[in-house]
Amino acid sequence: MTNLTARKILQIITSQSTVEGGGFKVRRPFPTQHVDHIDPFLLLDEMGPADYAPHKAVGAPSHPHRGFETVTYLLSGAMVHEDSIGTRAVIKPGGVQWMTAGSGVIHSELPTDDMMALGGRMHGFQLWVNLSADRKMIPPRYQGYDADELAQTKLPNGGLLKVVAGTVLGVTGPVETTSPMTYAHAAMQANETIEWIPDASHTALVHVFDGEVTVNDQKVVSGQMVVFERSTGAVKISTDVANVKSAQVLILGGAPLNEPVVRYGPFVMNTRQEIVDAVNDYQNGVLVR
Repeated sequence: MTNLTARKILQIITSQSTVEGGGFKVRRPFPTQHVDHIDPFLLLDEMGPADYAPHKAVGAPSHPHRGFETVTYLLSGAMVHEDSIGTRAVIKPGGVQWMTAGSGVIHSELPTDDMMALGGRMHGFQLWVNLSADRKMIPPRYQGYDADELAQTKLPNGGLLKVVAGTVLGVTGPVETTSPMTYAHAAMQANETIEWIPDASHTALVHVFDGEVTVNDQKVVSGQMVVFERSTGAVKISTDVANVKSAQVLILGGAPLNEPVVRYGPFVMNTRQEIVDAVNDYQNGVLVR
């Protein structure tokens, strides 16, 4: 462990439950009526876990985006992604897709044929990452990685840290992010500790979605997100010696953009006029360029 002081906690958010897409239930720390966004992040949804009977699985039918990035990380189940730049990819358990909508993309995320026919458990996350004003109209891009392509390291007592982007515990994820970003998933066993030292100017979040951990001496339970001040200091995530069930957390960090956020459904821009333009482009069939 380093000798850095602990980064101060700004607040702890409790997720709210809602329904999205084609009818899947999500647990959402933000946005809510209390927290609109946490720069540069716009939304975090935990999808499920939900156990579907045959022919009952749901997803997100075809819909547009402009001005930000969508990140889907799947823990259970399987979805097929199709988009207007010609991508067709299957997201399997442990896999991630990082889609930069940029100037405009239309995509769908639906259960695979096998998932639809046989049913099963669906569980994962969707994160929305804002793009800066000078990058909102960049060409769309898709990055997809299977579970075995993500960087990972074992924790001392059998836990596992997987890194999608950025660096945690000296492990660097494969995703090329548009702005400096950290995205990691830790499945922790009893008596394990992760120390993360985010950049002092970056947003830093720890989202607990299974079990209970201690974050900088604060007990945090499933469904709660720790939001830290932007300052120097370390983030220490620990499980209790007596834990008999694993705990799981997402570790998220990123450089804030410090720009106006104007959002309308699937579009996120800097001004109201840019939103009007996005809606008109979609209605006129020219969102995708």
